[in-house]
Amino acid sequence: MSTISWSPTPEKIQSSNLNAFMAYVQERTGKKFNDYNGLWQWSVDEKDIFWDCIWDFCDVKGDKGDVLFDDNGGQMFGAQFYPQGRINYAENVTEKLKSFPEDQPAMIFRDEQGQETIASAEDVYARISKWQQALKDAGIVKGDRVAAYMPNMMETIIACMATASIGAIWSSASPDFGVQGVLDRFGQIEPKILIAVDGYYYNGKVIDVLEKVSQIVPQIKSLEKTIIVPFAGSSVDAAQIKNAVGKDAFLDGYDAQDQISYERVEFNHPLFIMFSSGTTGVPKCIVHGHGGTLLQHLKEHQLQCDIKAGDQVFYFTTCGWMMWNWLITATASGATLLLYDGSPFYPNGNVLWDYTTKHGCTLFGTSAKYIEAMNAHDIIPAKTHDLSALRTLTSTGSPLVHASFDFIYDAIKSDLHVASISGGTDVISCFILGNPISPVYRGEIQGAGLGMAVDVFDENDQPIKEGAGELVCTQAFPSMPVCFWNDQGGEKYKSAYFDKIDNIWVHGDWVEKTASGGLIILGRSDATLNPGGVRIGTAEIYRQIEKIDAIEDSVVIGQDWEGDVRVVLFVVMKKGWNLDSNLIKEIKTAIRKGASPRHVPAKIIEVTDIPRTKSGKITEIAVRDVVMGRPIKNVEALANPESLELYKDIEELQS
Repeated sequence: MSTISWSPTPEKIQSSNLNAFMAYVQERTGKKFNDYNGLWQWSVDEKDIFWDCIWDFCDVKGDKGDVLFDDNGGQMFGAQFYPQGRINYAENVTEKLKSFPEDQPAMIFRDEQGQETIASAEDVYARISKWQQALKDAGIVKGDRVAAYMPNMMETIIACMATASIGAIWSSASPDFGVQGVLDRFGQIEPKILIAVDGYYYNGKVIDVLEKVSQIVPQIKSLEKTIIVPFAGSSVDAAQIKNAVGKDAFLDGYDAQDQISYERVEFNHPLFIMFSSGTTGVPKCIVHGHGGTLLQHLKEHQLQCDIKAGDQVFYFTTCGWMMWNWLITATASGATLLLYDGSPFYPNGNVLWDYTTKHGCTLFGTSAKYIEAMNAHDIIPAKTHDLSALRTLTSTGSPLVHASFDFIYDAIKSDLHVASISGGTDVISCFILGNPISPVYRGEIQGAGLGMAVDVFDENDQPIKEGAGELVCTQAFPSMPVCFWNDQGGEKYKSAYFDKIDNIWVHGDWVEKTASGGLIILGRSDATLNPGGVRIGTAEIYRQIEKIDAIEDSVVIGQDWEGDVRVVLFVVMKKGWNLDSNLIKEIKTAIRKGASPRHVPAKIIEVTDIPRTKSGKITEIAVRDVVMGRPIKNVEALANPESLELYKDIEELQS
């Protein structure tokens, strides 16, 4: 039986936003709930009323229209919330700044050099106003795309809000992506404007970005202007980049307006384009809408994470991860954003704790990998830092293992709501996460999010009460993607989630449902990689491998390893070539430059054959399952099943 790591006191339950929401629902509907599970069941049984309660409880600005939910004849794909609604995400985030007390900053940014910048709510509002005017005068209108190649800094958020206020569509990638990785993403969505930083800091080094920008810009034919944001300096002259202008020159001559104008758009009008790679082709462009993103984030922030006005919210993230989009919405709940860009271990392992302690962080968001690294480096902030303000620690990216729960409560804080959370780019939010009124069981995610009809199915596509199976969602929810970009008829969209089980969202996670009702992520059930919690596709690695003459064939998998996933690349060498240290270095360098550091394999191993289906497709899942000691399904579909023996009990993968 699972052991309880933490329980909220009656006082904490009473003072929670979730308790206030239950009282609100009871007053509005007459429904009374004794616990979270009862509220969750109602939230999926009457999802239209539930999400309408979220709209009103969170004081969303917009027009609902006359219809709360169109179920599309019972089909998840195509179902819509507020099909007649009009809303603007940026209005709901930016206008909240007007309610901030004078002594509460809107944002605080710290770079790796230790330099901090504090911006008031008034200052941030004014800067958004200037950006909006400049973007409009640059020709940006509703539906246009603005792409950002930026770190997690204030100017990125400000430009994002200005873009959204117009009804234009925002998309971002972190500056550690290589040229090809950026082109594979932004090249598909045809942005009019690219916003790029000149350089950034990481692990004590200044990393130049303009050299890559100078290669990217000529290859995206839709670009009309590139805006260079100064940060870490660059050896490249921005004047050499076609139609490039510095940020200060771009904003010169604009005065902040007292009231920003907002284009209220359809509830499902595109807001963000996110990227998620598969096993073939370039990354999928997943489009999320204004209304669904806002409602889902408000629910998760205020009810699941208990974020209140005046809180200080930190998440260690880059702009290429959906947690950045999640973080910036916290302004709509009245919270100050604590931003950091750089290595979490430079100049030492206490840098994030120094920063967040100084500013009274109330929610600290990170990855399970970071928690493990803290443990390995013997970082114990409970002994060295005042964490009295900290109420919630959220962890995502990879499973938070049982021992990490113990470490958090021993080394960080004993009275802490530890919320392991899981969802992803596909839903720009969480399927399963925490709640502040229920116990936290060691090693477990507390449960399904409100309004999310999450279940676990067995191999016969039937729900199970306990045990391991496929994570699914059986009903529509507001933050389902609006569409995939350039996916006429929605075939890629349907294939991604609805092909495996008719009319059921299959997310691709293999999970365990526990006796206590919690959930444990066991790994991916599909071939998508998930190192450090960043979901990437094998296709991006293959695209770089194809350029290396020495390699005849390859297959890449994610191996579950020490509570995370490590990328393992198997290669078949061309005749006359050997896999030596120089070639391994060449492979890793090509992948790092062409894709990103996250794509670089932890292990590169030579084999003599790659398993393929009779139609010639590489069987990554079969290889992964052999490596992990799992049973192989559909061996009869393989043209060369004997090749699987090559992947059994590989000594190098045991360490």
